[in-house]
Amino acid sequence: MSDLAICDECNGWLNPALAVDAAVKRGDEILLIQRKYPPMEGYWALPGGFVERDEDPLIAVLRELEEETGLSGSNPELLMVMGDPKRDPRKHIVSVVYSVTADEGIPSAGDDAADARFWPITTVLEGGVPLAGDHMQIIKNWFNQ
Repeated sequence: MSDLAICDECNGWLNPALAVDAAVKRGDEILLIQRKYPPMEGYWALPGGFVERDEDPLIAVLRELEEETGLSGSNPELLMVMGDPKRDPRKHIVSVVYSVTADEGIPSAGDDAADARFWPITTVLEGGVPLAGDHMQIIKNWFNQ
């Protein structure tokens, strides 16, 4: 018998959770949300969250963007996949990161975001914003830094 855990409820292996993140750029600024809840409460991150059962990640990223920032998004395009098993303290979470076009509105925090705003890319890349988890690496990858 293997030491691998099997999920009785789902009749299968215990797989990583799937999440999405929206990378939204407007001019020389990027959209970030401030986390309202642990882990990393108070830190900033790209808008995102878990993909729901029977939901396409392309739909999930637009849903999460709107829930957390009030902005409608369109044209999601795959940027990268982040899957380090240690990237989140809760459990193994794989995130699919999409570049998303957002409407021209002003972001407002919603759902599990305490704040939502655009930040200058240079400020973020210079470490001027405390980022959650591996979101600095996501942003560096995004801008080839």
